[in-house]
Amino acid sequence: MLQQTRVIALFSLVGMSITFAMALFAIYDNNFILFLALGLSSVIYAAAYYLVKQKKHVKLSSYIVIYSLYVLMFYLIYSGGVALTGPLWIFIVPPVSLYIHGFKRGLINIVIFIVISCLIMFWPQHIYTHAVYPTEFKLRLLYSFLTISFLSALYEFSRNELYNNALVLNAKLHHLAHFDELTGLHNRRNAQGILNQYVSTADVSAPFSVLLCDIDYFKQVNDKYGHNAGDKLLVDIGKVFNHNLRDLDYVARWGGEEFLFILTDTDKVKAFDVAERVRCAVSQYLFSLEEEDISVTISIGIAEYHSQLTKDQLINYADKHLYEAKRLGRNRSIPVPKY
Repeated sequence: MLQQTRVIALFSLVGMSITFAMALFAIYDNNFILFLALGLSSVIYAAAYYLVKQKKHVKLSSYIVIYSLYVLMFYLIYSGGVALTGPLWIFIVPPVSLYIHGFKRGLINIVIFIVISCLIMFWPQHIYTHAVYPTEFKLRLLYSFLTISFLSALYEFSRNELYNNALVLNAKLHHLAHFDELTGLHNRRNAQGILNQYVSTADVSAPFSVLLCDIDYFKQVNDKYGHNAGDKLLVDIGKVFNHNLRDLDYVARWGGEEFLFILTDTDKVKAFDVAERVRCAVSQYLFSLEEEDISVTISIGIAEYHSQLTKDQLINYADKHLYEAKRLGRNRSIPVPKY
């Protein structure tokens, strides 16, 4: 959008300057009608420049630029301009049309422009009076215009393809930067960014908590079924997590078989309820690995944020509680709140 604003502003400024200079030459040559046409065009381009620079009306300004350009070109073809050289300016139409209107609509406008231009040049003189050009000039002008239009369309098509490919690549890079490639969950880096934001904007009236979760005996799954099966288990368990969380909560793959939950507006009592819901959902789910259905369990450490904690201290508390859950026999959430 910023680039288009700059281009429209630049074209308006250049169009205003050129038409103003040409208007001065026209009055010097005593061509008053051409002076009026060019002077009016200069004023219109100045208005377009003002609209895009001061009012930020990019779309309106671009329409003023392109349609005033069409009208000016038709007038130059009709009148001949200076010494019948007016039609030579029409070669700026294809690139400007394609840039402002885009590939498809730009091509349609170019075709309409060609049809109207041909009607002006080839219409019989006895019907209305217009500038008379040699047939060879008109045909070569048309052939050249079609060539420039084709090259401009090819360039615009290539530019659109490159732009769309860049958008796709940027989306992929953004996804890789924020999400785990295997499970599709948030990755550790993104989770840390979310935690930083939560810590910096934490409100006493709206606490948040974290859960640090680890799959029990995950190494045994890898040893028995292979790493591909272990990867599948991580993907499936991530789906179970997402199914049992609110939309405003976050779950990230913290590393290996560890996962971090960030629970919005949740104290440690509510966090324990969430942890138990997730833990029970996992323990009751049958995971299909190598044509065999198995059940797994998870251990969860819970920590509630308060203003004296840093992000790292919060994670350390959750990690200590996770270690305690494993020490006490796994498949449990720690600490258990006092209701």
